[in-house]
Amino acid sequence: MVSLEAMLTDTFKLILRLDRLKPAPSLPARLDQFFRELAMPKPARPVAEIEDAIWALWTSHEDPTAAASMERAIAMIGAKKSDTADRLLTDMVEAYPAWPEAWNKRATLYYLMGRDADSIADIRRTLELEPRHFGAICGFAQLCLRNGDTQKAIAAFDAALLLNPHMDQVRAIVGHLSGNMPRTVN
Repeated sequence: MVSLEAMLTDTFKLILRLDRLKPAPSLPARLDQFFRELAMPKPARPVAEIEDAIWALWTSHEDPTAAASMERAIAMIGAKKSDTADRLLTDMVEAYPAWPEAWNKRATLYYLMGRDADSIADIRRTLELEPRHFGAICGFAQLCLRNGDTQKAIAAFDAALLLNPHMDQVRAIVGHLSGNMPRTVN
């Protein structure tokens, strides 16, 4: 069995080369434009609107049944009904293995349940399908912090900020954690 530390290191290496990966062809092409806007220092429209559009596209699916299952899974996570959410999300990743957000939501659920190895595995799959998923990268950084690897956490947060430089809370966390630590990713 692979150790948690090895999983963190392996996924960290993936994060460091995300710029060389292409998003899954199943993702909506409109995401490209939203990410171009998000990269601008001062986008023409509010950043929150762009972020909301990205998240809406990530959580949407062309199959209405899948979209309804995603909504229900999100509601179950919010209601702390982990077993139901896990069943729904596992069904989704099996039925729609190319849907990055199904993997990401299950990674989030597993994080909340303290199932770190399972969460890391699902974050990795999310990023293989959608290398621009700043939410999954931040989730990975949180896992690094929980497991005592501040250096990897800072570098992962930095990688997320390259994709979405408008996450002020993430920038503040990096500033707080950095102190005198050398930066891995600029």
